[in-house]
Amino acid sequence: MNYSDILTIEPGKRSGKPCIRGMRITVSDVLSYLASGMSVEEILADFSELTREDIHACLAFAAAREDQLMAVHG
Repeated sequence: MNYSDILTIEPGKRSGKPCIRGMRITVSDVLSYLASGMSVEEILADFSELTREDIHACLAFAAAREDQLMAVHG
């Protein structure tokens, strides 16, 4: 998945954290919801502006960051 089509980074928004489609919902927010036990369906119900693809983009971004971290600290 090409998450760069979905995730945006704006210096003045949410301290420059990656956000979903220019909204104020960050990748970190979504990952925290999932880590706390919320299902994708629960997140979508609570945040009607999000799509399943948005959540998959957050997961793809996190996986890519993990790969980058491992490449640097191998």
